[in-house]
Formats: sequence, structure tokens, C-alpha cells
Amino acid sequence: MPRLLVAIGGAVARILVLNGPNLNLLGRREPGLYGTTTLAEIESAVRKLARRLRCEVRFQQHNGEGELIEALHEAVGWADAVVFNPAAYTHTSVALRDAIAGTRLPVVEVHLSNIHAREPFRHHSLTAEVAVGLVSGFGAESYLLGLQAALNYLARQPALPQPGRGVLRGRSRVS
Repeated sequence: MPRLLVAIGGAVARILVLNGPNLNLLGRREPGLYGTTTLAEIESAVRKLARRLRCEVRFQQHNGEGELIEALHEAVGWADAVVFNPAAYTHTSVALRDAIAGTRLPVVEVHLSNIHAREPFRHHSLTAEVAVGLVSGFGAESYLLGLQAALNYLARQPALPQPGRGVLRGRSRVS
């Protein structure tokens, strides 16, 4: 794995790992499709990688669309980037799409399954349109790849001063 620059303006990069509806059921929900790894096990693996990469991670899971929007809004004051699995809202939520665009935080969208190899209605992601990238189809490893992608993205961005935080990372494109 390439060496990552995770310190941002003298501070450690802070990543919110945000999960959408039904991901709290991982491990027992459609194991043939999503595997038997639980969300707690995914979080443990991400924490382990985050320690190795010297970044800070926080985790949230919400079943409600409004709660996910609030989590994105609240991340503005803390996170440098978001690793986000919007789950079924990926394909339906204009509100989540707008929240991602509105926060201007770099978001890496992740999915356990390959959404492009599934039912036709899952082939389109409204949220990926405003994310900086998409990792899909690698099972629980999608989260680890998403974390690495978020850190790589942050390392490539010019640092700009932000009151109370040190830096603000710009987006390569703004919707």
C-alpha cells in the first residue's frame, strides 16, 4: 500500500464513516449477497486501519433519511471527509444528494455489493453524482478501500485556513 499523508495542517485527518438503512442487520441480512461480516466487525477493521494510517474515525448508522442528512450537516464542524454507504437511499434520495453537495465535504461512497451487477434500479446512484469517488463490490473491504481513497483525496488537496479547525479541503467539483 502506498504511504499516505494523513496529517492535515498539523492535525490528524478526521473521517466520518456513515451507514444508511438496514446496515445494522449485516451478518444476518441476505448473507449470500452481503456476507456474514457484521457492521461491528467492519468498524473494528476500519478502526485498525485508521490507527495504522494515523487518522481519526467516527462511526454512525441511521435507518432514517433525515438522520443521515443531520449526520452530514454535523460532520461539517468536525470531519475532513466522509466514507458513506447510503444503502438503498443511494438510488432514491435527492435529499441526501443535496446534503452531500451542500456540505461540500469530500464523500467517498461505498457499497458491499457491486451495485452495477444487481437489479437495474440499483445501477444508478444519485449520491455518487456528488461524491468524489465510489467503491463498490468488495464486501467489507469496500470500507477499507474507501478510507484509503478518502485519505488519498485529502492528501492531494491544497490546504486552506478554516477558523477553529486548521484547514478546509476543497472539492475538485462543486455541484
